[in-house]
Amino acid sequence: MSFSRTAPIADPAAPLARRNPVAKLVAAAVLALALVVSLDPVGPAVALAVELAVVPFFGIRYRALARRTWPMAVSVLGAVVTLLLFAADRQHVVTSALALVLRLYAVALPGVIVFATTDPTDLADALVQNARVSPRFAIGTLAAWRLVPLLGQEWRLIGLARRARGIDAGRNPLARLRLLASASFTLLVGAIRRGTRLATAMDARGFDSGIPRTFARTQRFVGADAALIAAAAGIAAAALTVSVLTGAFSPLFS
Repeated sequence: MSFSRTAPIADPAAPLARRNPVAKLVAAAVLALALVVSLDPVGPAVALAVELAVVPFFGIRYRALARRTWPMAVSVLGAVVTLLLFAADRQHVVTSALALVLRLYAVALPGVIVFATTDPTDLADALVQNARVSPRFAIGTLAAWRLVPLLGQEWRLIGLARRARGIDAGRNPLARLRLLASASFTLLVGAIRRGTRLATAMDARGFDSGIPRTFARTQRFVGADAALIAAAAGIAAAALTVSVLTGAFSPLFS
């Protein structure tokens, strides 16, 4: 296996990657909320330009970031093509599609950066220690996050098991759809059973007892974390200001 595939997507020693997970989440939320209030392409374009410029400060390589976001690019391209094919006014639709693409990327990119630079355990600890989230919810979410890769493995095992039994839809689209629904139901049942066992195990370990818990990793919220949130608010305000000054601002609810 090549080094590019085994190397981490982010350098944990990067200045912004070291920030508190809650601070990074709040900063991403601030940008997202500011960018959904208008339908114009100018504000998201300004925000996206700044977001791409600060990517290296999170210790993320642009190539690695592209590998994380290509599924979103494919889905957005499909939505744009659909709009163009069935639109009566092509010029208006091109402008709307451009605004949609820029907004989706500008809103989604901070989230991608946050989760690419944050250890799940650190995130759960920070949610409990700094955001005062219930340990039952935070640790349960962490456990579910850790179990997500198992869904892909189970999906492959379901396919292999059906192939070994000679179950194949061939070229029949209806048969493929029926097998897809059946496999999805099987996967859902397995996920529910695993979640039930996880909830029982957490209850047995006292996660719902209300007794204060200790943490192996202490998460501190310092001035640099507050500065990150303030910077995100500044970027959001600047994007909206440019949108208003250029006359492109188009409120979502007018």
